[in-house]
Parts: sequence; structure tokens; C-alpha cells
Amino acid sequence: MMPLDPVTLSFGTALLLGLSFGSGPCNIACLPYLGPVFLSSGQGIRESWHTLLPFSTGRLTGYGLLGGVAGWAGLWVQDWISGPWVHWVLGGATILVALNLFWLRVQRSPSCSRHANQASTGRGPLEVELRTGSPALLPGGLFMMGMGMALNPCAPLTTIVMAAATTASAAAGVSLGLGFGVGAVILPTIIFAFGVAHFSDQIRARLGQWRSTLELTAIGMLLLLGFGTASGWILP
Repeated sequence: MMPLDPVTLSFGTALLLGLSFGSGPCNIACLPYLGPVFLSSGQGIRESWHTLLPFSTGRLTGYGLLGGVAGWAGLWVQDWISGPWVHWVLGGATILVALNLFWLRVQRSPSCSRHANQASTGRGPLEVELRTGSPALLPGGLFMMGMGMALNPCAPLTTIVMAAATTASAAAGVSLGLGFGVGAVILPTIIFAFGVAHFSDQIRARLGQWRSTLELTAIGMLLLLGFGTASGWILP
């Protein structure tokens, strides 16, 4: 077997590679996972950080971890991320978030005071919970969703892994991973915060009588997506 040619990348190049990835394929891959979360929680632009902050932090952590391990252990990491455990992380985290959203509905709906607040604001129980300042989503689940999304292999990420492996330095690998991660996270965060969150909020506002059905349907979609991802039937 002929040795692989070394791949040399700088932090800036990794950042640009992440930007190119985040401007297209990443949004398509993230939409099935984050779209139902926004629809079921009723988050608008001002509340979107409840979801995007832990999810994006998980992605950055995943990219940094991947780069660091590649720099320390070499190309062995490519076999490491090809295992089924990556799908278990993303699928399990998606199921966890869906169950948390469903539990919040069960917990809040019977409350008389919550119904009164809902009637006065015209919003669903989950959205009221968000707007009153209580954390209605499970940050740990969203963080693991982001990390699982980051660890799924793709062509640009493979280039980063190869470049990190040639550095033979965990610190240099972390730098490349974070550079790619920052680039890959910026545009999707903006799109989801100002586009998907606003769109989901408008759907709920215009289909008020179907709000409860929309929330439950979105939670059901998350559950199916989580089980499909964990079993390997669905690849992000």
C-alpha cells in the first residue's frame, strides 16, 4: 500500500472549508433534527438560543474532539467514527429531546394556571414555558445531538481528519477541528435563528386551532427520526 500524501491545512483554510460545508449540506442535514424541535417548542427568534446554544456547542465540541483525537492517534480515527456508536449517540439524543418535550406537555397541560396563561397569551404550554424564562428543552440532549451530528463523517470532515493526523499533534488537531466547526456552525445558526425559528412561529400562529396537533406531530417525527438514526436506517 502506497503511503498517503500529507494534507496540510491552516486554521483559516479549515474555517473556509467549514463555511463552504455550512452554507449547504449542513443545513439540509440539520433541518430534520432541529426543525421539529422548533415546531414543537414554539420558539421564535428571541428564544431560539435555548436550542441553538447547546446544539452548536455540542457540534463545536465534537469537531474539536475529532481533530484532537486525529492529531493524537492518526488516521485510526477514521475507523473510529465509522462505527455504529456514532449513530447511537445522535439517535439516542434525539429520542431524549423528544421524550423531554412530550413530558413537558404532560406536566404542564393539566395545570389550571397554565391554561389561564395560555388563554391570555394565545400560545401553547411549551411556548409559554419558554417565554416565562424556564428552560423547556433539555440542554444535555441538544448538546449530544450536536456532537453526534459533528461526528458523522462527510467529505470535508475527512479532509480535516487527514490534515489533523499528519500534524501528529493533538493541539494542532483541535485547532483544525475548531476552525472547521466555527465555519460550519455560523451560517446554520443564523439560518435557524432567523429563518426556521420565525417560520415555525408563524405556522403555529396561523394554525392556532391545530397547535396541539402540530406539537405532538413534531414530537412523533423526532422519535421516529431518533429510532431510525440509532438503528442505522437514517443517515444524516
